[in-house]
Amino acid sequence: MPRLPTDRDDSTYLASPKRRRLFRAGAGSLAALVAGGVFGGRIAEAKPIEAPSHVPVVDRLAIRVVTDSYHHAFEPSRTIGPLQVQRLGFAVAPRTPPRRTLQNEWGLSLHVESARGAETRQVLIDFGYTPEALLNNLLLAGIDASKLDALALSHGHFDHFGGMVGFLEANKGKLKPGLPFYLGSEECFCTRELNVPGEAGSFGALDREAIRSAGLTMTFAERPSVLADHGFTTGTIARQSFERVLSPTRMTVGMQGTLGCAPERLPEAKRNLTLAPDDFEHEQAIAYHVKGRGLVVMTSCGHRGIVNSVRAAMRVAGTDRVHAILGGFHLAPHPLEYQRQTLDELKKVNPDFLIPMHCSGEAFISMVQADMPDRFVRSSTGTRFIFSA
Repeated sequence: MPRLPTDRDDSTYLASPKRRRLFRAGAGSLAALVAGGVFGGRIAEAKPIEAPSHVPVVDRLAIRVVTDSYHHAFEPSRTIGPLQVQRLGFAVAPRTPPRRTLQNEWGLSLHVESARGAETRQVLIDFGYTPEALLNNLLLAGIDASKLDALALSHGHFDHFGGMVGFLEANKGKLKPGLPFYLGSEECFCTRELNVPGEAGSFGALDREAIRSAGLTMTFAERPSVLADHGFTTGTIARQSFERVLSPTRMTVGMQGTLGCAPERLPEAKRNLTLAPDDFEHEQAIAYHVKGRGLVVMTSCGHRGIVNSVRAAMRVAGTDRVHAILGGFHLAPHPLEYQRQTLDELKKVNPDFLIPMHCSGEAFISMVQADMPDRFVRSSTGTRFIFSA
């Protein structure tokens, strides 16, 4: 079986002549693949960020945790300096017995609303594990899918795209025509197997046909790119720290009908592979630059390393000011000394707020709470974090 080369320091990856030639080919390359039946439907490349001055700046940013694994109905809302933390507790009404409550599951979904002057944008990042939890929580949070300006997927793991098909079916005809769906790369579509000891088995594949049928525009962001006019993606995250990339899944290269990934759209070193451990080159972090505050960086899982992910966003924006880091940090599987080293490196970044979610792990959350009590914020399903200039 062909094997994936050892992961390397890929600090020059985005600047390589081969990658530049691929993107100069632009729409023509993608159009050829459409004609060959690989994609179908609408496809595009995201607007690249060529310099820090191209990074948008917003006045206000509100992030709602739509799906996560934890909800505390009695967690109080509060204001911490410039940050507003709004909690969503019980769905009750006068003289009407409650029928719904927030649902928690292993997965993550975030709703982002940004404002720049009078202009607003809404983006749904990831879809959690099941459509049942996603749709239920969107309803309780009062999020209207018809107002979304973009969808985005952080990486190709089922606990981040499992709710997608049901979400698209439930909102058929409601989403804006040609709504952009941001993806790190074609690797998002590779069929995956869970490779955790004692729990091996299929981990699904992103449904290309469901995306096409919903009329979405598959928007590839392999390089740092603008997201819905207000935010940006990191593109491929270089490994430039001590952090190790674990491979809880392995991916199959190739197509089976409409499922799977097209080898010709993968990096050259992977095109002739059969099975390969995930190195998450397709993973992207998403960030917003809040005026006067700095970056708010969302990592979803951070398989490429939370420090690598944050520093990638800092390089794109050309700033060392980080207002908040939130999302999954994928530290639960790592030993405590590794988690401690990670926290020490995050302290050097010096964020105003650190908000771990999802796969970060209770041990790491306890470390942050003990070491950074004034900067730690406990997340909970339904919570809305509001950052303002």
